[in-house]
Amino acid sequence: MSDYPLISVVIPTYEREKVLRDSLIDVLKQDYPNFEVLVVDQTPKHEPETQAYLNELAAAGKIKLFHLDWASLPGARNYAVRRSSGEVILFIDDDVELTPNFLAAHGKNYVQNPEVGAVAGRVFDRMKLGDSGGELQIEYLPPQAMDPGIAWYHIDLVHTIKPQQVLTARGCNMSFRREIFTKYGLRFDERFGGSAVREESDFCLRLRQTGYKIWYDPEAYLVHLGEEIGGCHDISMRSLQYQLTFYHNHFLMGLKNLTATQALRLYARLFDCHVLGHPPCNKSGSPIKILTRGIFYTLGFLKALGTVIQSIWNDGQIYSKLDQKA
Repeated sequence: MSDYPLISVVIPTYEREKVLRDSLIDVLKQDYPNFEVLVVDQTPKHEPETQAYLNELAAAGKIKLFHLDWASLPGARNYAVRRSSGEVILFIDDDVELTPNFLAAHGKNYVQNPEVGAVAGRVFDRMKLGDSGGELQIEYLPPQAMDPGIAWYHIDLVHTIKPQQVLTARGCNMSFRREIFTKYGLRFDERFGGSAVREESDFCLRLRQTGYKIWYDPEAYLVHLGEEIGGCHDISMRSLQYQLTFYHNHFLMGLKNLTATQALRLYARLFDCHVLGHPPCNKSGSPIKILTRGIFYTLGFLKALGTVIQSIWNDGQIYSKLDQKA
């Protein structure tokens, strides 16, 4: 590369220990000459070894360390954006493995193509690779993967091997031009609660309205470990609240970004897959479980409808507002 745009690597973290330290080691080993690392830590109390390691890196100027007393993934992303300096802002999870050329693979796309506003990297997701047997390869995604009404069941950034335009990125491996946040004023919607499922999809749908493309580059790959302890799992998935926020977030994304026809198709597919349990969800067909999921589906819709109505007087960016008051 003839130019090396400054890349701000943002790592929101919650209740992660050794895997966070290993992820940081991989980031700091990058053979890219121009980057900074921002760790937004929402962990109440770390193990002594992890805290000492973070403090050591911060004292040496290798990372910028921020500790927050609240837990919100989109809120942490927004917090980091306001403190970043990069021309490119790259978000990764706190349980990933990287190769040394990871940052360069993201960065080259912005130098080579001015139409690219975001890069979606490939994710070697251990769970999904295990389900497919590891042999599946997709060259180009089907046309349905660009249809906002049904794309979410056709986008596969795990097995796809060819660069191409896509509708959205995965939150554990995505980067954006800084002007997406500055010139266009986009922010992650902090009303996407719980595990924040679909918060990146909502952001990417709004990004596409700027005219910029979201470009999938399989060379910008990482391994997502999918640790069961910590991260969004600890934030929400241990309670029934997860079920409510899961459906709320899907409905909210649709109500905000889709036409009526597109939204109805999304909600119908959501019901078929996640409530009735048909493929690719393959959930239990027990009448009691279907009824239970149907109740959460209904409550999620009503909650999302309430969220949209409240947006007339409250945009829900509560964590960003707390930051502005600080």
